[in-house]
Amino acid sequence: MNKFPLWKNGLILLALVLGTLYTLPNFFGQSPAVQISAQGTTAKVDSALAIRVEQVLHDTAIPYIRSTLDESGIKIRFADPDTQLKARDVVDRALNPEGQQAGYVVALNLVPNSPRWLSDIGALPMYLGLDLSGGVHFLLQVDMKAALTKRLDSYASEMRGALRDKRVYYDGITRDGNRVTLRFRDEATRATAHQVLDNEYRDLIFKDEGSGADLSIVTSLKQEALTSIQDQALKQNILALRNRVNELGAKEPIIQQQGSDRIIVQLPGVQDTAKAKDIIGRTATLEIRLVDEDHAAPTSITETPPFGDELVLERGGAPVFVKKQVVLTGEVITDAGAGFDSQSNRPSVNISMDSKGARIIRQVSRDNLKKRMAILLIEKGRTEAISVATIQDELGARFQI
Repeated sequence: MNKFPLWKNGLILLALVLGTLYTLPNFFGQSPAVQISAQGTTAKVDSALAIRVEQVLHDTAIPYIRSTLDESGIKIRFADPDTQLKARDVVDRALNPEGQQAGYVVALNLVPNSPRWLSDIGALPMYLGLDLSGGVHFLLQVDMKAALTKRLDSYASEMRGALRDKRVYYDGITRDGNRVTLRFRDEATRATAHQVLDNEYRDLIFKDEGSGADLSIVTSLKQEALTSIQDQALKQNILALRNRVNELGAKEPIIQQQGSDRIIVQLPGVQDTAKAKDIIGRTATLEIRLVDEDHAAPTSITETPPFGDELVLERGGAPVFVKKQVVLTGEVITDAGAGFDSQSNRPSVNISMDSKGARIIRQVSRDNLKKRMAILLIEKGRTEAISVATIQDELGARFQI
C-alpha cells in the first residue's frame, strides 16, 4: 500500500517523465550527413544556399532524408554512407568550382536523428567519445624552438636599435642557440651598454664575459620570460585550432594542452579525416598594406583594380582597393592580444613588433596620417582584409587597433 503523500508521488512521476523524455534522443541513432559551412566571412550560409544545394541534389538524382539549417551550417541527412560520399563530391564541385577560391567547407559528419522539438527543449543525445563513436585524434607538437628563435632574433634587432639610439658602439651581435652575444672593444663601452640594456630589457639576463680585446655581453632569457613565450605560443595555437575546428561542426571537440609543447585534438563523430587534417594543418600569413586613397572605392567585386592595386574583401563583404606593396608581414609581430580601448571601452587588438617592424611602421604611419591601413589574412590563396583602420597617430613598436 502506498503511504507516501500525493505530492511526493507526483514528484517521482514528474522525475520519471522528464528522465524518459530527455533520454529519448539516444534511441533515434545517427545518420550520415554532409555539412556545409562558410570558409571565412565572405561566404554566406543561409536559406538561399540551402535551396541551391537541394536543387543540386535533385538535379543529380541523389536522394536525401532532409536538410536543416542552423548556426553551424547546413546539414543534409542521407540513408547510407555511399550516398553521403557521392553527395559530398557533387555538392563540393557545385559550391567550390575548380579554379576558384573555395568559399565553403563541405565535410562528412554524423548527425542525430532525434526530432526537432526535442532539440528545442534541450533534449540532446549523449555525445560519445572516440572510443564509442569513432572520429579523429590528432597530437600536434608546437615548434617551441622556432618561437624562441624568433623572439631572440627580435631582441637582437631591438638591442641594435637601442644601442644605436644611445650612441653606444659595438663590434657585432650574434645569436647562438638561446643566447645572444654582443662584442665590444673596451671595458667602458661594455659597461655603458650593459647599463642601457639592463634598464631597457627586464626579461633578459646580461652577463659580462671575456677580457682584453675580446669583451662581450652574453644575453639569455629569464625563466619567467621563457615560460611566458612558450605559454603564448601554445595559447595562440590552441585559439587558432578552435577557430578551425568550428568549420568542421564537430560536437564537443576536445582541444587541450598536453605537456609543455603538445596539443591534443579529438573530434568525435567526424568521418572526413582528410578534410579535418587539411583544415587543422592550414597555414596562414599576415600582411599590412595601405589602402589606395587616390581612387574611388570599388562598389563590386568585379571591378578592375588600378595599376599597382589589388581588390580584396573586408570581413563584412565590402570590397576595398589595397596597394600591392607590402608594408610589413606577420614575421615582425612579436605579440598580439585582445583587449579593450581605455577611452572608448571598445574591443581592440594590441600588437607588438620587433625593432625592424617598429621602425618601418613608424615611418609609414608618419607619412600617411589620416589614411587607412589594412591587415590582410592570406590563407590557401584567399586574401581577406580582417581589419581596415584609419591611422590616427604615429605608430611605434606597440600600437592598438
